[in-house]
Amino acid sequence: MASLDTPAADPTAIREPWWRLLRDARVLVMLALGFAAGLPLLLIFSSLSLWLGEAGVERRAVTFFSWAALAYSFKFIWAPLVDRLPLPGLTAWLGRRRSWLLLAQLGVIGAILGMASTDPAAGPTALLRMAAWAVLLGFASATQDIVIDAYRIELAPPERQGLLSAAYVAGYRLGMVVTGAGVLFLAAAWGSAKGAYVYEAWAAAYAAAAAAMLLGVLTTLLAPEPSVPAEARAAPAGGHVRLLAVFLLAVAAFIATFWGLGAGYAWLGWTAVRALPALLLEALRLGTALAAAFAVGALLVRAGLANRAAARETWVEPVRSFFVRHGVRDAVLLLALIGTYRIADIVLGVISNVFYQDLGFAKPDIAAAVKTFGVGVSIAGGFVGGVLATRLGVLRALAWGAGLAALTNLGFVALALAGPVRWGLYAVVAADNLAAGIASAAFVAFLSSLTQVRFTAVQYAIFSSLMTLLPKALGGYAGTLVDALGYPGFFVLTTLLGLPVLGLVAQVRRRWGTAAG
Repeated sequence: MASLDTPAADPTAIREPWWRLLRDARVLVMLALGFAAGLPLLLIFSSLSLWLGEAGVERRAVTFFSWAALAYSFKFIWAPLVDRLPLPGLTAWLGRRRSWLLLAQLGVIGAILGMASTDPAAGPTALLRMAAWAVLLGFASATQDIVIDAYRIELAPPERQGLLSAAYVAGYRLGMVVTGAGVLFLAAAWGSAKGAYVYEAWAAAYAAAAAAMLLGVLTTLLAPEPSVPAEARAAPAGGHVRLLAVFLLAVAAFIATFWGLGAGYAWLGWTAVRALPALLLEALRLGTALAAAFAVGALLVRAGLANRAAARETWVEPVRSFFVRHGVRDAVLLLALIGTYRIADIVLGVISNVFYQDLGFAKPDIAAAVKTFGVGVSIAGGFVGGVLATRLGVLRALAWGAGLAALTNLGFVALALAGPVRWGLYAVVAADNLAAGIASAAFVAFLSSLTQVRFTAVQYAIFSSLMTLLPKALGGYAGTLVDALGYPGFFVLTTLLGLPVLGLVAQVRRRWGTAAG
């Protein structure tokens, strides 16, 4: 870990001209798979929030929908099963990775079409159905991410991983443009606007996004299957089916506990409490549901439903190894930093599009500024973050990213006070995306340095899941907090939320004290 804060050496061992590298067919494969991975995200977040806003859904309910993407924060739980469990018929046809990838992509397409077939303005039942489709989309998309991460690592040797990662990120951003800018442009072109809601316009736009996912399906069918490690080929399927049963029963316990506590809150009349007490109650609700799920899983394993050694190797050993490697004190410090690092920009991002719309900007303006211009700036920010990590060391770059991600939120305060000024919108979007790009690049380098080769896929899934869990849970209350504080007060609050992260970064740097200062 001491080396984290020292300037990195050149990581590439490839000296071929760049135009020869781009002729590698694997670059096109990862570009297309990156596109498929980036496409679903904004259909759950910003694009859906604008759809619900136009449909007349109240603002606090709109931001609650961000919880539909919590699957990204819990994907580490079923990542080991995706890694090991064969799919009847599909695995024999496509192989271990592509079979799961095809299943996940079909799930993404089905969920998007389900959302397209649901009018959220049709009443509470329709809104609940929309939420269910959004949850399915989050789960399928998170599963696709698990498989693509493993596929990319197995597809090429280490010296080619930088090239494949760059192609994946570029494709991911293009997918976000399609479901951000593209969906908004289509919905507007087909007649839907704030105060003039047209369900058919949004339904057709989402159906077009589902059709775009066919590029990912075609790539999965045509791409090569990476070689399977010998230990994976030797793994017995039956034992993993039992592990899957344990997982499903634990999920059922989570759902029953979560919804049961919600019904209890309603019965006690706790649904109308103010934002902070509600936040604490919901944190207790989520924590209790998770505890119930883990308890049920542990009891089922003890009862013999699944082999203890297999369950330990699948779920316990990657976590235990992390704590043994770093020690309890340092491991807790690292996990605290991972869990809070992106809190300032993720919490704000949940409601940013609703803010732009409430301020008076039209959907085409939002799409052009946020989903096109902003994506380009975030790519540039990622490049800057990579240079900073190389020149200054990962932890210094991490500190710069955390500080910028928090402080640039104050630009939203200025925009809220100035009103719908177009140049102000572009300035805020530029600052926000540049800071997010820098923070993301530094953070990915940090997370990569923490993973062990034996548990790379599972530990990286744990870290990336933890990174979004708390911010997304808090983001679900963004609408409630805006109602209580107003937009300027809310944006100041997100800035303050990000400042303690700087203290955590400083503690990590002191624990692995280096000459970087």
